Amino acid sequence: MNRPFDYGDKVLVLDNKQRRYLITLAEGAEFHTHAGLFPHADVVGKPEGVTMKSTRGASYILMRPTLEDFVLEMPRGAQVIYPKDLAPICMLADIGPGVRVLESGVGSGALSMTMLRYGADIIGYEIRDDFLNRARANVKSFLGEGVLDRYNLHLRDCYEGIDERDLDRVVLDLPEPWQVVPHAMEALRPGGILVAYTPSITQAAQTRDAMANRAWSGTRTLEVLHRGWHIEGQAVRPDHRMVAHTGFLTVGRFLG
Repeated sequence: MNRPFDYGDKVLVLDNKQRRYLITLAEGAEFHTHAGLFPHADVVGKPEGVTMKSTRGASYILMRPTLEDFVLEMPRGAQVIYPKDLAPICMLADIGPGVRVLESGVGSGALSMTMLRYGADIIGYEIRDDFLNRARANVKSFLGEGVLDRYNLHLRDCYEGIDERDLDRVVLDLPEPWQVVPHAMEALRPGGILVAYTPSITQAAQTRDAMANRAWSGTRTLEVLHRGWHIEGQAVRPDHRMVAHTGFLTVGRFLG
């Protein structure tokens, strides 16, 4: 997308300390911080990467937000799955164009929009109406209204069963995913994949127990650690802080 900024566009604003602000350009609106302001109208027509000056002389770089940027800065109700886990989930679940996914526990929509970006068709189960509406709004806000044709949300409890059949994938972000395993065995096609994201290892262990039968193959549990590096001239070392544990990923393939 190589075009000038226009009203309705989302813009990531970076100050000189790399603090991040996500805005949507609107007529008559202004971007405000303690270091002054600039009107949104001054951004319209400018190219990505432009530097804007506030009324107090502060400089800001303007970029289009990536999916990672949006997930970290978007409005949320539920806790989101972070980017370090989103990409591995999509790889473990082999998400791609046309893949039919049952996602339960859609939360604020971070995983939904990632799988939709990969081309999946999603049936989403969510028990809270406010989370369901937030997820739909976030998905529409970042990916556009057209993607909603592939995003069908239902206010219902996955613990009580799955209506769909011949699903390619079941992806869960729930407190008790082991309760869904028997339902997934009825809903998945042979060769389908289940992935469950759980914060604690005891949750992962109970999920593995539910999958400990001949219907499942290649079951495994892993976690993803994210460590950045400080590189400044000859000073090269791991960052003092790292994003270590967020959750465990449990995956298995259904044999039928």
